[in-house]
Amino acid sequence: MKIAIINGPNLNLLGVREPGIYGTESFEVFFEKLVSKFPSIEFVYFQSNVEGELINEIQRLGFSFDGIIINPGGYTHTSVAIGDAIASIKTPVIEVHISNVFGREDFRKISHVSAKSVGVISGLGMKGYELAVGYFVK
Repeated sequence: MKIAIINGPNLNLLGVREPGIYGTESFEVFFEKLVSKFPSIEFVYFQSNVEGELINEIQRLGFSFDGIIINPGGYTHTSVAIGDAIASIKTPVIEVHISNVFGREDFRKISHVSAKSVGVISGLGMKGYELAVGYFVK
């Protein structure tokens, strides 16, 4: 089984960015734990602050992977193009957010990704990624 995790802008700063919202663990440390928890899964991880690079990665992986877990960061609320890219591929996608976007500013309640995804996990911290992997494993 092959699962990709795609993280958007500013998620490269996890562990140092707004720890009250996003925690103190870097994604790299979390990713190592996730890989060791699911040794039979082939994981690919990609992060970019650039919208077009995220779209390129969605298209590159979207016809050959068993699942994609995406946290588009701030692009969730602004990028019709990322939503369109997800709608264009065959691989199922789960949208994950570390914080509860519905409990934050009003603009964060808008997602151009949710309707194109098979599900959304929001507000459960990094555990959301693990839950998304669990969905694909079943």
